[in-house]
Amino acid sequence: MKQNRYKPEPISPKGELAPAVAPKNRRFNVFFAFGFVVLMSLSAIWIYDAITQSPFFAIKQVDISGTQRVANAEVIQLTGVTDQTNLFQINLKTIEQQICCHPWIAKACVKRSLFSALVVTIIEEEPLAIVNIENLTDIIINTQGHPFKEYDPQKDQLNFLPVISGMDLTRTGNAFQFEGPLFNAIMDLLEIPGFGRINTIMGDKNTGITIQTQDIYNKNPGHTQTIIPIKLGFTRFEEKRIKAIKISAYMDKNFPEKAIHAMDLYNIEKIFITTKEINALHHTIEKGV
Repeated sequence: MKQNRYKPEPISPKGELAPAVAPKNRRFNVFFAFGFVVLMSLSAIWIYDAITQSPFFAIKQVDISGTQRVANAEVIQLTGVTDQTNLFQINLKTIEQQICCHPWIAKACVKRSLFSALVVTIIEEEPLAIVNIENLTDIIINTQGHPFKEYDPQKDQLNFLPVISGMDLTRTGNAFQFEGPLFNAIMDLLEIPGFGRINTIMGDKNTGITIQTQDIYNKNPGHTQTIIPIKLGFTRFEEKRIKAIKISAYMDKNFPEKAIHAMDLYNIEKIFITTKEINALHHTIEKGV
């Protein structure tokens, strides 16, 4: 038997104090982190106030592009900014919405530039036609067929656009729109430029479209008619345009003494035309096939 030589190690004084010191360190770390967050928050607020209230960042210039019908002064008025407005205090989205309240403005993009400039990019509405609604005012539609403004002949000066009649507005949700087979046919027609300058488009839900267009079908200089009515129906407008040109060439070659007075292209397989005698003393109108 050997003698047990194991001797337990003495407990270190540090080990006795460790449990008492650790909670104090944790509380100190928490207070330090909290104080740091508060300090950073106060610093951020101070920096924000310094920037948004500094006259150095006041808007000194507003650059506007894309305007043709809308005056730059109107756009600046819609933004609501002045030379005292701070560049970093404004809300860009709110200003864009304010600018788009103008009926001629379809979209607006507002950005900050450098330290004192505001850049505004405008996309204006592209007018396609004027719709005449019976017992109501005339309305301008854009290239998507959406009504966007009441027509004012003196201010808008769109007398070069075709005038559409025979259409009614329909309510869709909270907005009023033009829709239906007849209106869709009119939009298809306006995509084809080959009929010449169309003055009026008369729509009928039963018979379709009849246009009055600039006379490009009579080549005889003795013919003084400037507008020619053409009945088109609902569909196949490109084919009917080509057919009208062929009829014009045929009449000019074979019947130079006659002028086309009107055309009925409702049925492209059976076309009717009305002719007029070109005579300096008198005019007689007759129907032909």
